[in-house]
Amino acid sequence: MYLAIKELHMVCVALSLVGFVARGLLMLGDSSLVRNRLVRVLPHVVDTLLLVSALYLASQVIQEPGEHGWLLAKLAGLVAYVVLGVIALRLGKSPPVRVGAFFAALLVFGWVVTVAITKNPAGALAGLF
Repeated sequence: MYLAIKELHMVCVALSLVGFVARGLLMLGDSSLVRNRLVRVLPHVVDTLLLVSALYLASQVIQEPGEHGWLLAKLAGLVAYVVLGVIALRLGKSPPVRVGAFFAALLVFGWVVTVAITKNPAGALAGLF
């Protein structure tokens, strides 16, 4: 069961990224499709599956709180990604703010993936320290 949920989680990560990039490109192009019901709802379905699968996986590896610092780093990165994504797609008051938040969210997303792969809270930045 663990491996199946892990596969689901990784598929949801990919779908979440593709959906965010697609919505970002629609936003940058000022497309009316960004207001389409499916474009607005589908990311929430994918992200809910992503979160539920993450919680299941975390429950399987955590023996003691604080034992896996990389999971806490992923959670912090997730919060940063969501906040930047909301600024990029909804709350940014000007195009430069939205574009900056969009690319910052992509950088954070990439870092979170490296944390997951390396199981190191610094992720790809570990070699810099």
